[in-house]
Amino acid sequence: MRIVFATGNKDKLREIREIMGGIGMEILSMKEAGVFEDIVEDGSSFAENAVIKASAIHRALTDAGDKDSIVLADDSGLEIDYLNKEPGIYSARYMGKDTPYPEKNARILERLEGVEDKDRTARFVCAVGAVLPDGKILTTVQTMEGIIGHEIAGANGFGYDPIFFLPEYKKTSAELSPEEKNAISHRGKALRAMLDILKQELGV
Repeated sequence: MRIVFATGNKDKLREIREIMGGIGMEILSMKEAGVFEDIVEDGSSFAENAVIKASAIHRALTDAGDKDSIVLADDSGLEIDYLNKEPGIYSARYMGKDTPYPEKNARILERLEGVEDKDRTARFVCAVGAVLPDGKILTTVQTMEGIIGHEIAGANGFGYDPIFFLPEYKKTSAELSPEEKNAISHRGKALRAMLDILKQELGV
């Protein structure tokens, strides 16, 4: 039995392997598993999109004769309260799918120019969906709370990490070490919650 994760993002896959290594299974990207589906994420929530992705990969693997893989997918994004929780489920497609994140981050800082810290509250949200070999669906949703900083800072993270400021650490998410980030991040918490559920389901 192995885990196939519905991502082609190398940074994300590295995090996933670091966090879920304790399950004792091989963790592959969808491409490493030979799946090249172009999945339309048309759900209305992070959880719905995660399940849509996991279900699509599960169908593709099943059609190819693979009946033993556990398929996982995540959908995550940034919610900014002052911007009515934008970009939300459209985080990856904000300002266009191929717009570089430095441009996206700069635009968000422009939109929040002059806004006080108390009104810059935001959170990263991560939903993880799993489809077991028998088709059973599992989901977890977790968050990491913070504020939008006033400048881009840090080189350790990716995406919106350089503008997501954590007051208790006095750092952006991109200034945390990988170990610090995995311990508190939305994705880390959601993956660990899923890991616990999978261990119960599989009896490992």
